[in-house]
Amino acid sequence: MELPLSQKFTNTNSFNPSDVVIKKKNKTKPQLHPRNKHRGHYDFPLLLKSNCELSSFVMKHPFIEGEWTIDFSNPQAVKELNRALLFSQYNIRYWDFPKDQLCPPIPGRADYIHHLADLLKKMNIDLNKVRGIDIGVGANAIYSLLSVLEYQWSMLGVDVSSESVLSAKKIVCENKLDNFISIRQQTDKNAMFKNVIEADESFTFSICNPPFYSSKKEAEKTNLEKNRKLKISSARNFAGVSNELWFPGGELEFVKKMINESFDYKHQIKLFTVLISKKENLPYLIDECKKNKAKEIQIIEMGQGQKISRILAWTF
Repeated sequence: MELPLSQKFTNTNSFNPSDVVIKKKNKTKPQLHPRNKHRGHYDFPLLLKSNCELSSFVMKHPFIEGEWTIDFSNPQAVKELNRALLFSQYNIRYWDFPKDQLCPPIPGRADYIHHLADLLKKMNIDLNKVRGIDIGVGANAIYSLLSVLEYQWSMLGVDVSSESVLSAKKIVCENKLDNFISIRQQTDKNAMFKNVIEADESFTFSICNPPFYSSKKEAEKTNLEKNRKLKISSARNFAGVSNELWFPGGELEFVKKMINESFDYKHQIKLFTVLISKKENLPYLIDECKKNKAKEIQIIEMGQGQKISRILAWTF
């Protein structure tokens, strides 16, 4: 059942995992999902035991006495922290990828997976018989990894970057997850599902973290503005991550294209989902779903610290 837009764009203070449609507005920002392993403070002693490389980046918190932290503006520090989270909480033995590739925040990525599981359960889908497709699996393969590690789902990861495909395959192989995760190359940079889904294949869901920017210039400008606010002098190197960060028209056009293409695969994928960063894009994307005759459209808000993102989900 589709809710009116006035109900879709509001917040919830409930942690009920079955309440996946946002119901009413309040001032409390949503927090991590109840099943998320990372809801509390980081246990740095435990994390350091699992990844000694993190020790070079841990420091006393400048504002909270007795607390420890890292410099989150340092890409290597962020990478080592997230490696430690995977090593300590998920028994991952290997997680590495080229330095110019994006490092995803594990808590936020795990949240997407848990909310997705709630959606599937609400659809009366047996969570023991799930196969998903990860559009833009990336060099880190994080969504596919967490899907397997949390729910033992079978996953197909696809990417247009040959470097990302090689990196993702190595992560899968080193962690002996070949029976759960397969990786395929997408040969058409303008396609989402086309070319990678065989005619006789079917999937329970699709998952995607789309490109955010419309161009490299926009990405660099935004990065400079962010650094200026944080008083950081270093500039980010965007080499090698174009397919992950920008797409002509940005997030809006990428997701609109995905929605349009999803209609052709409505008999092979039960539930389509995508992460949305810009709230202002939602009305246009909901309209696009309606134009393509989606039967049900849902928005799920997720919160991590000060940041709020949303999952857009639709079915035919």
